[in-house]
Amino acid sequence: MPNVLIIGATRGLGASLANAYASQPNTTVYGTTRAATAPKGPDEKIAWVPNIDVSDSGVGKRLVNQLGSLGVAGGMVGGDSEVRGFDVVFITAGYFATEDFVEGPKWEEEVKMYTTSAISPPFIVHSLTRAKYLTKGSKVLLISSESGSITLRHEKEGGGNYGHHASKAALNMVGKLLSLDLKDEGVIISILHPGFMRTEMTAGVGFDKYWDDGGAVTPDEAAKTLIEWAEKLDMSKSGEYWAPRGPRDIGTAEVTIGKGLPTPLQLPW
Repeated sequence: MPNVLIIGATRGLGASLANAYASQPNTTVYGTTRAATAPKGPDEKIAWVPNIDVSDSGVGKRLVNQLGSLGVAGGMVGGDSEVRGFDVVFITAGYFATEDFVEGPKWEEEVKMYTTSAISPPFIVHSLTRAKYLTKGSKVLLISSESGSITLRHEKEGGGNYGHHASKAALNMVGKLLSLDLKDEGVIISILHPGFMRTEMTAGVGFDKYWDDGGAVTPDEAAKTLIEWAEKLDMSKSGEYWAPRGPRDIGTAEVTIGKGLPTPLQLPW
């Protein structure tokens, strides 16, 4: 019975992933929430891990403690060699505040973006690994963005959005480094652009006006693609940066890396 953990499962892509996995009859799903109580929803198959805030410096230790209090076993079980851990972990939490050069960068907003996207993931992965929730064959999928690719940045879309784009580039480096640290442990790290999505986050920064022309998809559609990706993922792609849905929603792809690009598409750093 596969065990799946979704960090940031209450809305957007995280919620879609949690619900999609919960619809699988033999999959056990754990989802984190910042709240002290489980969110109200129709799907009782999701086991909620409360009080998990990725902006908290103790998020990794708190996560492990909360999992233990829910009776989720890590480490050796029954004194034998059986290890209960997570087959798949998605870290989806993100934050987007727009910036431009006219009004200037925003200090507090940038701190929040870096903390959410790039600082918390290594603490989470480190704690899960030490507690044996990540073992040989476990897959950790880090939700990044094509905006974190320096190569794909082009005058076509201009500058600005320093904290969001740079925090995703930082997450890409974090993923690469984690893949090197965990290679001998057999833990797979995948860094992903999930696609341009029709979410509260993109609408909140005014990107909903680009949804139709940009080929934006619903979180449910993106989740389906990512779950398929996770099923096929193996160590040969650990530490790599991919767009499983291909270049269809990456407006600068053709002008920066060429035409006739494949799907899925390995993205340049």
